[in-house]
Amino acid sequence: MAVDSPVTSQRPRIAVAGATGRVGSTLVSLLASEPVDVVALTRTPDALDLPPGVNAARVDFSEPRTLVDALQGTERLFVSHGTSLQQVANEIALIDAAVASGVRHIVKLSSFGPPTRLNPMAWHMQIEGHLARQAVASTTLRPSTFMDVLKRSAAAIASDSWAGAAGNGRVNFIDTRDVARVARIALLEQVEPESQRVYHLTGPHAMTMHEIADELSQLLGRNVIYAERTLEQQREVLLAEGLPAYVADLLVGLDQVFRDSAMSEITTTVQEVTGEAPLPLTQWLAENISIFEK
Repeated sequence: MAVDSPVTSQRPRIAVAGATGRVGSTLVSLLASEPVDVVALTRTPDALDLPPGVNAARVDFSEPRTLVDALQGTERLFVSHGTSLQQVANEIALIDAAVASGVRHIVKLSSFGPPTRLNPMAWHMQIEGHLARQAVASTTLRPSTFMDVLKRSAAAIASDSWAGAAGNGRVNFIDTRDVARVARIALLEQVEPESQRVYHLTGPHAMTMHEIADELSQLLGRNVIYAERTLEQQREVLLAEGLPAYVADLLVGLDQVFRDSAMSEITTTVQEVTGEAPLPLTQWLAENISIFEK
């Protein structure tokens, strides 16, 4: 891992906020082989294990000046922040620092879904609104729910106790690697100075939790059942597991979105942008089946 140094190259400089996240880590690896200078923004530069040629720059949201300093000389910025109570304030601070530093194009990782008061979708709406008002080119990526979300249920599935409040709602999950591939292209392509675009990203088909249970049953060779709870029951269970109230509310809100089939839409954007079809959930389950085994 190299610590960031002043820019002397004429190659475009791309900064990635969220470089250790599910999308960001894959994105950094993809960009590492491109003719660009890549810098990962992080609180702990010395702790990152980055691909060769990728630098790191220290940022601390409690020290706004570090954001501006880290973005000096940056042409393009990828913005992703882990879901937290600080997400809105931190992403807006990063966007403001990017504008102040002369960044020309911001690519924001957002969330697919309807206008809602439910978080984190509502948080993303606030951040998107702020970004839209800035005099900078922007591309917003709105993926449907990541397939990785199912990993949280791995232990329950393995112990035959899988349950939730998604009902018979249909969900179109997407692989984080497909989102990263779109982000790579969005960051590399040339855009007009005032360009404002949105990409809606989904997998190739939607499934109910019961259909996912059937697919798991075939892959595991045993009967997997998704038991239904009410939203209230699901929240009580999550709190009993020791989750903070805001995390329980986030997960219950996600189940509500699933129940209402609010993330069931199918788009062709991944294939149109990358030239490759998005990964089906059935294939992702097969690739990761070991985590659902007893």
